[in-house]
Amino acid sequence: MEKNVKMPKLRPDMQEGVLCAWLKEEGDEVKAGEPLFEIETDKVVNQIESTESGILKKQVFEEGDTVQVETPVAILETK
Repeated sequence: MEKNVKMPKLRPDMQEGVLCAWLKEEGDEVKAGEPLFEIETDKVVNQIESTESGILKKQVFEEGDTVQVETPVAILETK
């Protein structure tokens, strides 16, 4: 089953974040709790962990892209 991984809202006033780095590549196995990507907000970089285990099927955005909160950034194929 496919699951969308969304840009998280880390603060109440957060509207968007910059996807700084992918820590997994398409086709990589991802375990729940593992860091999946990094985002930058107000010059603070946060690692975002996967909430599910599976295979990273698609990276929707590239490093350096600005992404609105709650927008899917990746697709995870779960079991």
